[in-house]
Amino acid sequence: MAEQITYRRVYEETSPKEGKRVLVDRVWPRGMRKDEANLDEWLRDVAPSTDLRRWYGHEPSRFAEFRRRYLSELEDTGHRQAAEHLRDLAAHDNLTLLTATKDVDHSQAAVLAEWLAEI
Repeated sequence: MAEQITYRRVYEETSPKEGKRVLVDRVWPRGMRKDEANLDEWLRDVAPSTDLRRWYGHEPSRFAEFRRRYLSELEDTGHRQAAEHLRDLAAHDNLTLLTATKDVDHSQAAVLAEWLAEI
């Protein structure tokens, strides 16, 4: 496994220690031009489904259930290939998962980082 898997907001300054920078949101971050993002990849297929994202609505009280449902989604065929690609990236380099979400500790990026660290 990689030396480090982290997550942060896509709007924050970059660091050379971040390794591969992958946006894990389904929709592009508001107010950010693609040439400003400094990404290696935008992996929208690993993001939660639109239905799950809308249900969650970034309500911290729903995070435990969101996490459970999202981990289940990562096993379905729609997410599996993207999830495997993230695993491969994490195995070969430091990996920074990026999201536009303000509360990154209650986001899909946090769930993914924990999930990747456990495998």
